[in-house]
Amino acid sequence: MKALITGASSGIGRDMARILAARGCDLILVARREDRLEELRQELPVKVRTIALDLSVEENCKALYKQVGDEKVGVLINNAGFGVFGPFDETSLDQELELIHTNICAAHILTKLFLQDMVKRNKGYILNVASSAAFCPGPLMAAYYASKAYVLSLTQAVNEELRKKGSRVYVGAFCPGPVRTEFNARAGVEFAAPSISSEQAAQIAIQKMIQRKPVIIPSLSMKATKFAERLLPDRVVTRACYHIQHGKQKNAPQK
Repeated sequence: MKALITGASSGIGRDMARILAARGCDLILVARREDRLEELRQELPVKVRTIALDLSVEENCKALYKQVGDEKVGVLINNAGFGVFGPFDETSLDQELELIHTNICAAHILTKLFLQDMVKRNKGYILNVASSAAFCPGPLMAAYYASKAYVLSLTQAVNEELRKKGSRVYVGAFCPGPVRTEFNARAGVEFAAPSISSEQAAQIAIQKMIQRKPVIIPSLSMKATKFAERLLPDRVVTRACYHIQHGKQKNAPQK
């Protein structure tokens, strides 16, 4: 089987590549940093194709599909994404538009194009990396939280459509809480809550994907948080989230 992973140059994407390679999957790895992809390619014991590409550009997403669409990709993992921290009226519009194009548009385009092929073959796996941020509004990271809510909602809707058709294609969402990756540095925050390693997160994601779990939440604390959010008024959840986000800012390393 061949797997395509976006955002594969570091963090969860890199560790997913290692796990799938250990399972014997050939890989197509996509990210902007060609040097990181090449380093990863050299360590993996399978056939690896690397593609350096900026997926925040819509035409690049379509070009990627045209480039590899005939290779019968059996696993697609939409992992590319990043966050922007700060009050919405102060953050960079250009950065947020890049975030929307990467977190939402790229995942949407690639899911749609590769899903159409998988449905024809009646087999395949698509795992969209969302976040526990998908479950509530996120003051001080408003665009990021909203983007992950989109990814989760889209994934759940497509999953139900496939179930109704009796399709054997899997589409699921991975919703981790804090994970130790380079995400913190790019977003300019430091997690206040306990985090898990990217290796642990990737292992759980791949295992549950193979088990065809539609929404994957890797830690008990995040499952408990999600359950609590259902019981509380939206206003309370949003205010609590603000205080959590503000704590990230206070704990962030000074630049």
